[in-house]
Amino acid sequence: MTKSELFQKMEGKLIVSCQALPGEPLYVEEESIMYLMARAAKEAGAVAIRTSSIRDVIAIKEETGLPVIGLVKIHYDGYEAYITPTMKEIDELVEAGADVIALDCTLRKRGDSLTVNEFITQIKKKYPDSILMADISTYEEGMNAQKAGVDMVSSTLSGYTEYSPHLEGPDLEIVRRLSKDLAIPLVGEGRIHTPEQAAAVLKSGAFAVVVGGAITRPLEITKRFIDAISELCTKKEE
Repeated sequence: MTKSELFQKMEGKLIVSCQALPGEPLYVEEESIMYLMARAAKEAGAVAIRTSSIRDVIAIKEETGLPVIGLVKIHYDGYEAYITPTMKEIDELVEAGADVIALDCTLRKRGDSLTVNEFITQIKKKYPDSILMADISTYEEGMNAQKAGVDMVSSTLSGYTEYSPHLEGPDLEIVRRLSKDLAIPLVGEGRIHTPEQAAAVLKSGAFAVVVGGAITRPLEITKRFIDAISELCTKKEE
């Protein structure tokens, strides 16, 4: 699938994030089950899947045939970023067949002493046909990622860096600003808990919207219900 075909498929649509990391309820050491989440997302009409780990990229592509946005979450000493931080993860995702590679494009410290712009240049030189999604947390990072040569920008990390706004819901302001000023697609992602919020992200100008926890993380979903019930019961007692 070419980049233009991929973008045509994604525009105005829902991408579902299907991820489970070690220590989470849906993480199974022996064999990933995330392909089942992806199967359900596809049947419901999702146009692409975002997932972490090499095994999930491979399993979900085989199961669904949908475009997969792949990433690897890993912590290295000296790196503040943990989403696809080095060329090792890029190599693995290319080998696994990820249609889009997502990587941290914040301006935080990198253990290899490269700037994120220099890292992107290295990726594009090694894999000129790769499609890169920049996960960013601020307007400035989004504009810088475009300048560095990525193909699309996602608001994934807004609220997850010390210096970005910490909101309960999606950061609609960054979506509005970047969708207006970028010449490449801006994907809205992060703390989208309801269908209404997803629609608001698209109405704010996002090219497409990614929803994860509200669909594929039952622990988080259950906790939101329990918290709401607990709050209601507390108010009744008062």
